[in-house]
Amino acid sequence: MSGSNPSEPARADAVSAEVSKVVGEQWSRVMANLVSALGDLGAAEDAAQDAIETALETWTRDGIPDNPGAWITTVARRKAIDRIRRDKKRTEKSETLANLDLRSADAIHGDVLKDETIVRDDQLRLIYGCCHPALAVEAQIALTLRAVAGLTTPEIASAFLLPEATLAQRLVRAKKKIRSAGVPFKIPDDAELLSRTQAVHKIIYLLFSEGYSASDGDDLIRVELCDEAIRLGRLVADLLTDDAESFGLVSLMLLTQARRPARTTSDGALVLLAEQDRTLWDHDLIAEGTDVLDRALRRANPGPFQIQAAINALHGEAVTADQTDWEQIELLYRRWVALAGTPVVALNHLVAVSMVDGPQEAFDRLDAGELPTALATYGPYWALRADLLTKLGKAKEATAAFHLAAQHAGSAPEREFLQNKANN
Repeated sequence: MSGSNPSEPARADAVSAEVSKVVGEQWSRVMANLVSALGDLGAAEDAAQDAIETALETWTRDGIPDNPGAWITTVARRKAIDRIRRDKKRTEKSETLANLDLRSADAIHGDVLKDETIVRDDQLRLIYGCCHPALAVEAQIALTLRAVAGLTTPEIASAFLLPEATLAQRLVRAKKKIRSAGVPFKIPDDAELLSRTQAVHKIIYLLFSEGYSASDGDDLIRVELCDEAIRLGRLVADLLTDDAESFGLVSLMLLTQARRPARTTSDGALVLLAEQDRTLWDHDLIAEGTDVLDRALRRANPGPFQIQAAINALHGEAVTADQTDWEQIELLYRRWVALAGTPVVALNHLVAVSMVDGPQEAFDRLDAGELPTALATYGPYWALRADLLTKLGKAKEATAAFHLAAQHAGSAPEREFLQNKANN
């Protein structure tokens, strides 16, 4: 085996792991830096992908640099310049970017802050910039999660309950529309911020949801995504101090995050809410989340995020699972269904119905209407179905439902938990 190197596979694995870590933790910062320098979202994404491919090769040969994120940003910027230089129609822009390349990353970062806007955080400004009204809201959200937050196409498809191919086509169409229509990428004026905030809320919460319950991988929770989403949510609430839903979003994330320490065992296995050790919950976060919710409710403009936060506040108040105020939670779910009657919201409502009116009532409603069709590939639908069947004494049907829930589960811990349920 001439030329073989026994240490190379392990080294390559370490490099691959480091690149994945950079993408997971620093993608949005890298993209914010590149977009501010290039002024083009597509060019920034292409350059970042090129730099990642270069990192896999170069770091395996030369070792991992001290600051991997900065290395990728620098290489990506240079690759973008090379691409533009090869395009004779964009000579003028090439010269401008060549000058940028000679300056420090801090100088480029500073340019972003010179714009006349109240949004002073690069990542948040990039999200607002991607939510251009020329695109459909779902396209805005999908494009931002892919290009800015760095989520994969399968992860975003899972959030939208769409086949991966459908979501991929949506992303392609959105990018084509940006190019063909000449949609400018820029940070919106302050007057435009509020009109884009609803989409920004959804992006931040989907980012948090992917972090709190990963749709793939070996870990149930991706801590860096949760923390980044909360940070961005706080910034939005600080910017829009009269917007109740911004505070509702922050409250919801804090109250949910508070349960994270009890959500898995020491070896990463899933622990259901009813079985969690509530002494492990972060009660400071619960107190803060409740206080933020009070600030939202004082604005007397309730919305879906505030209702979800109120549901989570009731869970946080219960010292034991038996003390949970399910009747109040069921009423809040009814209000949520009235505001946003999606199949997933209706499914969550049935959890509360089962606790108030019993498993038979919840199962009858689960089996009726659009839910069996709309949620046929949604793991939580089959998990709830299996749980209700278990409570109704239909063990064989419950086992089949648990197998289907495991089949459609996201992360390995969730899949393992459901498979154990099916086998017991």
